[in-house]
Amino acid sequence: MSEIVKFVNNGSAGITPSVAEKVLRQLPQWKLEFTQINAPKFPHLVNQLEFLADAVEDAVEGAYKELPYTAVAQAVFALLYAHKKMSILPESLLEFGRADDSSVVRAVLIQNEKAFAIYAGTQGINWLKITSQP
Repeated sequence: MSEIVKFVNNGSAGITPSVAEKVLRQLPQWKLEFTQINAPKFPHLVNQLEFLADAVEDAVEGAYKELPYTAVAQAVFALLYAHKKMSILPESLLEFGRADDSSVVRAVLIQNEKAFAIYAGTQGINWLKITSQP
């Protein structure tokens, strides 16, 4: 997982507030797309992506100001990565096509677990249902 963490940290370093605002405008459509993900090997992925999208929305819109910018930037990076059409593993590999997306999302959740758990609590979301498991 350490290589994925490095990948996330390097990628999120380029996420500026301007990039986050551009992603914010895309999130309603992306959330719809995320609900269509068929990844039986990664049953938490859709909920995790929706959670990150909600956290980004709330943070970028200013509705939740307690999330560290590092967590926001990493969440934006994970959302961008999951949305893009090219990835390390093609989505056409039904069994493993979302393994890279899941790994990136999990790396973000694990690195920012405390901040996201607090955010989840303020939103009435059961953090255990989001989980950092595959």
